[in-house]
Amino acid sequence: MSDVRLKVGGRHYTVSCADGQEENVQRLAAVIDSKLASMGPNLSSNEAKNLLFAALILADELEEAQGTAAQASAPPPTIDTNGVAEKLERLAVSLENAATRLEGSSQTS
Repeated sequence: MSDVRLKVGGRHYTVSCADGQEENVQRLAAVIDSKLASMGPNLSSNEAKNLLFAALILADELEEAQGTAAQASAPPPTIDTNGVAEKLERLAVSLENAATRLEGSSQTS
């Protein structure tokens, strides 16, 4: 396991990831940071809520992209569901850790 330092929404986080996944995790964090930045004045003072909204925006975009791909005439790409499940599990753990840290820091503030 490797620790990766990320900056999302102006805050720094350290998350663990599988060896070799550091750049991927940093790229994903940059996508989330971009979504937060695009929210502009709609940001809340509650950081966990902001991260939730960024995740909802990304989930909506993913769902839309999947719908578009399903409508395409080409056969759907082969998806490594086990690999995707593993990555989603790692991402879920990272998000849970970040949320726990956010909740802990907001309670001590």
